[in-house]
Amino acid sequence: MSQPPPPPPPSRITNTHNLQTHKPNNFPDFFFTALSIFFFFSSSSSSSSSSKPQFPKIPFLCFPSNPRRFLRIPSMSVSKTNHRFGTPQSLSEWLKPRLPSDSLASWGVKPGTKNVHNLWLELSEGETFLADSTPPIRTVSVVTVRIIGKNNQILVESHQELSDGGVRNRCRPLSEKMKPNETPEAAVYRAIKEELGSIINDGGLVRIVPGSYKEKVEERNSMSYPGLPARYVLHSVDVTVDGLPEGEFCTEEVEEYTDSEEKRAADKAVFVKKHFWKWVSSDSVQS
Repeated sequence: MSQPPPPPPPSRITNTHNLQTHKPNNFPDFFFTALSIFFFFSSSSSSSSSSKPQFPKIPFLCFPSNPRRFLRIPSMSVSKTNHRFGTPQSLSEWLKPRLPSDSLASWGVKPGTKNVHNLWLELSEGETFLADSTPPIRTVSVVTVRIIGKNNQILVESHQELSDGGVRNRCRPLSEKMKPNETPEAAVYRAIKEELGSIINDGGLVRIVPGSYKEKVEERNSMSYPGLPARYVLHSVDVTVDGLPEGEFCTEEVEEYTDSEEKRAADKAVFVKKHFWKWVSSDSVQS
C-alpha cells in the first residue's frame, strides 16, 4: 500500500495570514484600554472643574501700603455663642449654671473687675467669643503695642482709674482688644488713636518697626471676670510715635454707643475714665 504524500510546507502567504489575524485580535483590547483611560481623565477633569477645588489652607498675609511691613494673621476657629444673648440679663442667666456663684457675684464688686454688662458689650461688638462649655472659655484677640521712645525706653500703662472709683494696676504696654476681621496693623493705629490721640501733637507719625511682629497664645484666668477662663491670642508689635510727652502723663478714653441696648449696657458697665502712662526701661517689660 502506498503512503499518502506528506502535507506541503507552510507557505509565506499562510504565515502572513496568521500574523495578520493575530494583530487584529489584540488591537481592540489596546484600543479600548486607551479609550477608557482617556475618558477617565476627561471625566475627572470635568468633575473637578464643576466643583470647588480643594486647596490646602495657607496663612493669610496682609500687605499694607509699605511692603516692608507685613503682618501674618494666624487663623483661629472659635465656637461663637454671641448670637444667644440679646440682653445682658440673658447672658447672666446663661452664665449662672456654668460658673461658681461666688465668682459671678464678684463681677463689678471686687476692685478692678468688670461686670456682666461689660462682657455683653464685648460680645455684641465681636471682641470676645465664649465657648459653650462649663465653665465657658472666653477667647480674645489682643494687640499689644510696644511704643519705643528715647534710650530704647518703652511706654507702659501704669494704672487705670475706673468709673466706679476703683484703680486697676496694669504695668504693661498699650493693649487693645481687636475687632472682628481687623488686622493687627489696623488695630495698632486704632489703639493709638483711641487711647493716646488726645495727647499726641499735631502731625505725629506712627511707624511700625519692620520684623517686630510676634504672635503667641496665653491661657489663664481672667482678672476682669473672676472664675472665667480666658484664652488670649496676643499680637505684639513695636512702633515709634512722634509727639508723645517724655515724662508721665494721663489720657481719657471716650466711647460712644449709638445702639440703644448697647448704650443702656454701657451706662451700667465699669469703664476706664483715665489711663496713666510712664516710660520704663525695656529690660523691665516682659516681651
